[in-house]
Amino acid sequence: MTEPLEKRLEKAMAELQAAQEAVARTERELRTASFAALSSDRAVRATAGPQGELSGIEFLENKYRDMSPQELAASVLEAANAARVKMNRHVMKAMAPFAEPSSNVPELKGFELDWERIFGPEVLREDDESSRGGPATPAWRDALGAEGED
Repeated sequence: MTEPLEKRLEKAMAELQAAQEAVARTERELRTASFAALSSDRAVRATAGPQGELSGIEFLENKYRDMSPQELAASVLEAANAARVKMNRHVMKAMAPFAEPSSNVPELKGFELDWERIFGPEVLREDDESSRGGPATPAWRDALGAEGED
């Protein structure tokens, strides 16, 4: 026997209210979130803020003093991009439950988000460090000669 319409509507409204409260909590958390990442040469730590913006750069152990301008720039870009990807993945994980179908209200099917279109393809790639057991050698290193010149 099917549930009366009023009861189903009541359940849907309760689930909607709970979802709205959860979205508000998630938005508050995301507004204060930030993620840091190191460059593979461990010379630079970059921090990305809640919208993926660069919010901090640290030059570690004075390594920058022995780097060419190209090497330093590449390390900054690498660390900044890695921090941005970490932040994007955090947003993706935090928001994913709101796109899933409802278990209590079958009529609420959920919706699909194109994370790749929103954040770019790197957000869906497996993390190089976790998949290989260590930091990856960045592609920019191949373009630099022994002196850090291209």
